[in-house]
Amino acid sequence: MARPIWTGNLTFGLLNVPVSLMSGERGTDLHFRMLDSRNRAPVRYERVNAETGEEVPWKEIVKAFEYKKGNYVVLEPDDLKSAASENRESVEVEAFVDASSIGPEYFEKPYILVPGKKAEKGYVLLRETLRRTGKIGIARVVIRTREYLSAVIPRKHALILVLMRFQQELVDAEDFAIPSEDIRSYRISERELSMAEQLIESMTSEWSPDAYKDEFRDRLRKVIERRMKAKGALAEFEEPAAEETEAATNVVDFMALLKQSIDTKKRTPAKVGAKPKSSGRAAKKGKAAKKSGTRRKAS
Repeated sequence: MARPIWTGNLTFGLLNVPVSLMSGERGTDLHFRMLDSRNRAPVRYERVNAETGEEVPWKEIVKAFEYKKGNYVVLEPDDLKSAASENRESVEVEAFVDASSIGPEYFEKPYILVPGKKAEKGYVLLRETLRRTGKIGIARVVIRTREYLSAVIPRKHALILVLMRFQQELVDAEDFAIPSEDIRSYRISERELSMAEQLIESMTSEWSPDAYKDEFRDRLRKVIERRMKAKGALAEFEEPAAEETEAATNVVDFMALLKQSIDTKKRTPAKVGAKPKSSGRAAKKGKAAKKSGTRRKAS
């Protein structure tokens, strides 16, 4: 069984839903090792000190930022943690927006939010409300030592957390020579448009993800299988046993919390470029998160 990235809370308004964050991707790449052609021995990647030429053990390696050529400032683990949000064990929804208002260029990597034990009611409540309103939640989440912008999206029976790119990470299409003049400037006739529409209509079908596969990977795997039979080189390994996790119960009065969130207007849409503010309530939620589950690091 897959291990959660971490265990914490999905929060919106005053409601907390204990969840586990599970990877929404499955690795399919074929990984290769480099060998020395002379004796077929593996070629290792070593961490070598540029001054002494000696290998450096992992425990002696620190992160540093090169602020000028050849000049570095060393960062401690606490420095990285201090830059992140205080709510390290929460997916804190800051605003809800129309699902159609965000372009595909903002979405990056999917995760699956899995409700904790007895947390199904709050999970389903948010899922169905998002589905009915056509909204998605915009949230911040800290994974390992980095804070991400993310979107909480209903998908079938699940809530999907998709990591997003910030505006400054995107390249503006206007930086390139993109055709932007009126269609008539390119001498496109109505007949050409009509024929193009007919072509698209003739090729239109229902989206079926199973119909599209990584054919190169499949062909490459067959080549590898033939080589394995020719050389007789097989390797075996055992997967480590997965650990089961438990989440705390979450028995709450949802009507009271929803009403209190609306009446007190604790939640307002996040301003563009605004940084998350910490508060006494955030500190309390942090304590609640620690009680509801233990954050796990990715293996």
